[in-house]
Amino acid sequence: MRTYQFKPGMRERFLRHSRMQAVKPPLLAAMIVCSALAACPKYAPAEPIAAEAGQGAEPAGAPRDGQHDFDFETGRWKTHLKRLLHPLTGSTTWVEYDGTTLVRQVWNGRANLVELEVDGPKGHIEALSLRLYNPDSHQWSLNFSNSASGTMSTPSIGDFKNGRGEFFDQETLGARTILVRFVISGISPTLAHFEQSYSDDGGKTWEVNWIADDVRISD
Repeated sequence: MRTYQFKPGMRERFLRHSRMQAVKPPLLAAMIVCSALAACPKYAPAEPIAAEAGQGAEPAGAPRDGQHDFDFETGRWKTHLKRLLHPLTGSTTWVEYDGTTLVRQVWNGRANLVELEVDGPKGHIEALSLRLYNPDSHQWSLNFSNSASGTMSTPSIGDFKNGRGEFFDQETLGARTILVRFVISGISPTLAHFEQSYSDDGGKTWEVNWIADDVRISD
């Protein structure tokens, strides 16, 4: 068996070289594994999620901004009004009135003030409605009063959908608790239709007791 004699320092260099050769195969294998993982979609770096990619984007199904729903009504209108004298009694006696309605914007459309003044066989009616838009709930509150009472009624709450406004509240009529529905429909630049109904059976049936038709008065 042949024996090698190392010169001074050669043995240390040989041992270091041997250790490096022993390390290389595992290191190479690790590099291969990392490359394979990077090429696999499951382990590839994730793309930014939609919320990060589009900061400030409006969430799907966000409530509609209705702060200008009543802009159509700003101005002066000729009003024809019909009122059921004795609601929820079986009565069919109606009285009619004619007059004007004036609607003014407040807060750049986020509120408006309605002044109604009509006359008929049963006398003179002066009424006022303050409508307020809630930007958090995206709903309107309709707050009605008349000169005879001088107080605000329970506000009706609701919104517009597909050109139709529906607003609801709960009130008392005599000793009964009733539901009240106020509907605005038939809207155009020159026309609008309003109906108020009462229900004493939880909304199963409704009886109309107030009908108003407005026609715009040209400036």
